[in-house]
Amino acid sequence: MNNRLNNLHNYSFTTAITRWYKQNHRSLPWRVTKNPYHIWLSEIILQQTRVAQGLPYYNRFINKYPAIEDLAAASEDEVLRLWQGLGYYSRARNLHKCAKVIILTHNGNFPNTMKSLLALPGIGRYTAAAIASLAFNEAVPVVDGNVYRVLARYFGIEIDIGTSKAFAHFYDLSLTLIETATPGDYNQAVMEFGAIYCTPKQPNCEHCVLQQGCVAFANSLQKQLPVKKSKPKSRERYFYYFIIRNGDKILMRQRTAKDIWQGLYEFLLIEQTQLAATSLLDHPDLEKIKGSDVNIAINDKIIRHVLTHQLLYVNFAVISIGKNSKLINVLSTDGFKWYDMQEVEELPKPVLLANYLDT
Repeated sequence: MNNRLNNLHNYSFTTAITRWYKQNHRSLPWRVTKNPYHIWLSEIILQQTRVAQGLPYYNRFINKYPAIEDLAAASEDEVLRLWQGLGYYSRARNLHKCAKVIILTHNGNFPNTMKSLLALPGIGRYTAAAIASLAFNEAVPVVDGNVYRVLARYFGIEIDIGTSKAFAHFYDLSLTLIETATPGDYNQAVMEFGAIYCTPKQPNCEHCVLQQGCVAFANSLQKQLPVKKSKPKSRERYFYYFIIRNGDKILMRQRTAKDIWQGLYEFLLIEQTQLAATSLLDHPDLEKIKGSDVNIAINDKIIRHVLTHQLLYVNFAVISIGKNSKLINVLSTDGFKWYDMQEVEELPKPVLLANYLDT
């Protein structure tokens, strides 16, 4: 009897949410196609990114790289430059790498199962399930933050979603909910419902189509579900950027370490463990930048730049050297090169630096 009631409860959930989706979903370009390239691109862009922010980037990528062959043929710098401002730049590098793998090892065709998609660079369980269900109609459920929230509230699930067992639990439950005939519609329905209706802080419970069977609504548990431990404290870092100019040229180099902004270009950087109590002009990294033809302008303003798990305190100083200074060649070492302003504009840079240059 309990199994029968559970099945009815599950059926009611699936029927209600898919009907809601068909009548109320947002019109988005990747929802009117079965093209796996378009679906994959949208899913990678929308990781850790709101639709309103990601949509312009999706359109730019489709316009510049209309087919996966075009993306694979681009340089990494070009891809990173187009990605600039979205953050999580490893997504862009994996996007480019994955495109090349598909061209070289799959003749330009996407693998058509979740299992085979998982073998590609930068494609995890969520993205693989999304592509497999939306493009190839495989009945595999997606599980992301929106799915956790909707299912936890509706079914009253109190498992901490930050634990390893949470994924298995929600995935197994989703397997009982997904429509095998149209799995893509079900997956998009749950994600869409969580994104615009069953939101984290202010769910629209009063007009919710799932209200009648929702455990959270019946017991006023919307704020308690899903269960999630508090986020770890952000790591604080202190960056001091020195913008070295020679006429209309700026000294920059590419970040190569496995750290934030890998592959992007930056100015001379001195990182401290805390806010510098005194001027950094005597720092060893600046020893060779001396002379009567050097002018230094220090901006005392500290910029607070928030990343997902890091908090940066950033200060900028401009160092101008004479056009005929002997330092011009001395400074062109350790990966640094001189770039004119047009070249600087085209280089992929952290949005923090791009914004500073625009001021």
